[in-house]
Amino acid sequence: MKGDKKYIAAFLAPALILISIFVYYPFLKSLYLSFYRTSGFFDKKFVGLDNYRRMFTDELLGAATLHTLELMLYVIVFQVGIALVLAVMVDSISKGKQFFRTVFFFPIVISGAAISLLFVLIYNYQFGMLNNALSSFGFEKILWLSESGSLKSIAVPTVWHYVGFYFVLFLTAMSKIPSDFYEAAKLEGITGIQKTTMLTIPLILSDIKVVLILAITGTLKVFDFIWILSRGQNGTEVLGTYMYKKALVDQNFGYGSTIAIYIVVFGVVLSLITNRLLKKEEITY
Repeated sequence: MKGDKKYIAAFLAPALILISIFVYYPFLKSLYLSFYRTSGFFDKKFVGLDNYRRMFTDELLGAATLHTLELMLYVIVFQVGIALVLAVMVDSISKGKQFFRTVFFFPIVISGAAISLLFVLIYNYQFGMLNNALSSFGFEKILWLSESGSLKSIAVPTVWHYVGFYFVLFLTAMSKIPSDFYEAAKLEGITGIQKTTMLTIPLILSDIKVVLILAITGTLKVFDFIWILSRGQNGTEVLGTYMYKKALVDQNFGYGSTIAIYIVVFGVVLSLITNRLLKKEEITY
């Protein structure tokens, strides 16, 4: 037994070291800096809770939070929703599952920066693909990254990027459901949409909960799409870009660290709320 513990410790040690270096240490360092006013060099001054007081009166931080929540809504409704619909459709076919799994998963292997640059060209007012298509049909060109529609436009590549990832998670979960369940449901006259709503979704509810938590926390980390497409302007400032601006553009690492702590706490709270709302006795099979 003691020997087993040694092997377990040996296998876990590399992972624990890496997660300590790249997760726990940065978090604790941010927590430490949040009590200081500093540019990250030699001008560190202890200010106690001043950064946190400032955070609660920061209107720009409030706006960034609302924009993040709006983007999160698009991600939950469309990214997770489309992934679930695609998974249900592909799970219902007998041939070609591997093909669709590969095709839908493909965007996730492309970097967010590359996809953002692609959509910079697509949204270009003068020469972009969308406006050229509108012009060819006699319509007026549109400012896709205008004040009123920027966040919605940025939500499109954000949603597209991770749909395939969640699709694979859902499809994998559905593949684990025993076929006997569906055969019994068919004998009871449960088919089509009823089969999906009364059988498939309840059986993968725990997987849906995991995907929703991943989508929520993933939205809090969105940066590259916003920064490349709009630099956080025109009503697209989110928590990630606002933290970046405060910490690295304004050289205010103390307040930037405070925002980082706020993002972590915000993500934990939203995850707990999601977990509580979907808390239900799991169906075992």
